Amino acid sequence: MPLTPLDIHNKEFSKGFRGYDEDEVNEFLDQVIKDYEMVIREKKELEERLNEMSERVGHFNTIEETLNKSILVAQEAAEEVKRNAQKEAKLIIKEAEKNSDRIVNESLSKARKIAMEIEELKKQSKVFRTRFKMLIEAQLDLLNTDDWDHLLQYELDATELNALKEEDSLA
Repeated sequence: MPLTPLDIHNKEFSKGFRGYDEDEVNEFLDQVIKDYEMVIREKKELEERLNEMSERVGHFNTIEETLNKSILVAQEAAEEVKRNAQKEAKLIIKEAEKNSDRIVNESLSKARKIAMEIEELKKQSKVFRTRFKMLIEAQLDLLNTDDWDHLLQYELDATELNALKEEDSLA
């Protein structure tokens, strides 16, 4: 067991012939007691500081562990978000591809329908043109007949003209 300042203070030495000077020994022992008390005090202070620092280190270790766990959780959450975003992007792309295929197919169908309508209109315009041409030719033939010349040569005598006028007035 280590010495205490009290042990040093209470220590008595036996006296011998030609021994040490008692005052000098007591003075030295007083100085040793003071120094020893100071060392003990410093030791206690250092132990207290060491305990404080150990507690702080423990606290910081706890914070570090918590931060590390939080970082891991955040990384896992980020990975999960990334995976979900990739899944959603794939679904969006698939949906867009389906829609684009549908739109292309609808457009092709409409284009075919319009092409068929154009062909039908071309046929109808040919028929109309042919009929119109035939009508004009028939009318031209009528104009070119000799009947017009006979009509212009036809003269009414005065008796016939009066009879016609009377018929008109009666009606």
